[in-house]
Amino acid sequence: MLEENISKRQQSSSSSPFVQCAELILPWLTHVELANISLTSKPLHQISSSITTQRSLDASRSFENLNSIPFINNTIDRHPYAYFIYTPSQTLPSSSISLRQPWGYLGSRRPSQLALDSPSLHTDTDTGMCIVVGCYCDKCEDEDEGCPCLCLGVVSECGPSCDCGLECGNRLTQRGISIMLKIVRHERKGWSLYAAQRIPDGQFVCEYAGELLTTEEARRRQKIYDELALGGKFSPALLVVREHLPSGEACLRINIDATRVGNVARFINHSCDGGNLLSKLVRSSGTLVPRLCFFASKEIQAGDELAFSYGEIRQRSKGIQCFCGSSCCVGSLPSENT
Repeated sequence: MLEENISKRQQSSSSSPFVQCAELILPWLTHVELANISLTSKPLHQISSSITTQRSLDASRSFENLNSIPFINNTIDRHPYAYFIYTPSQTLPSSSISLRQPWGYLGSRRPSQLALDSPSLHTDTDTGMCIVVGCYCDKCEDEDEGCPCLCLGVVSECGPSCDCGLECGNRLTQRGISIMLKIVRHERKGWSLYAAQRIPDGQFVCEYAGELLTTEEARRRQKIYDELALGGKFSPALLVVREHLPSGEACLRINIDATRVGNVARFINHSCDGGNLLSKLVRSSGTLVPRLCFFASKEIQAGDELAFSYGEIRQRSKGIQCFCGSSCCVGSLPSENT
């Protein structure tokens, strides 16, 4: 009888409006807020623990097609996951100071899409003239004369102004991550991205997603990040990409900040030997800003860490220590004045 009464109370507690409301609200909390609220009551502690487990099982929040990308921490420390806002592609900066995204729902709810379409060229409403016209291919890969979008640059794809859909063979990098990955906690490097399957040479791995910043905003944030990094427990993910003309003069600068809004590419570490990833700027027909995408530069085995070179310039006397472990490691991460 006693066991029956306890069972009934537990069922009543789990289905109470308080618990149901908490299961909807708590996934919106940051990791710090979630830890604090878990201390207030036993039901909230149980819900918080379940949300923490769900978050550690998939960093991508189901944005990346069929694959979950888990965090793995083999007792290095007490960090079960890294908190950030997920976007599968480039997005414009949010004006909200308290940017939030649900993560860790206990049901099958899917989070709302955060990413915005990349700034694009479109029809001029005043003149009615189309500034950029995409292709009219039914199946771009089957065109005898080739898809016209392939003439845009070294690496180019169909875009928002094209008639074809995501199933088009010329939209390889736009369909998200299609390979198995995992994020592993390293004693010195912190969180690091690893392959969870064999990746053939040339395979698309992921895009470097984050907030697209103006140069002024990038410099403002970098000053803040530099101060926070002095303590040794803050790892910014602000990447500055410069595309150069054949003459060597810079013609395009892209600032992508994945520090608080990004995808799993924010966990890719630097390697002084170039690593096993090749970075390429990919243009889509009708878009103004290219996307930075990573491809396997050689065959990668399951369990290998993914890495690329952040650059060669080291302008700061007190740079962040490098732990890449390659035979040509210079001891510090690349750095320059943003």
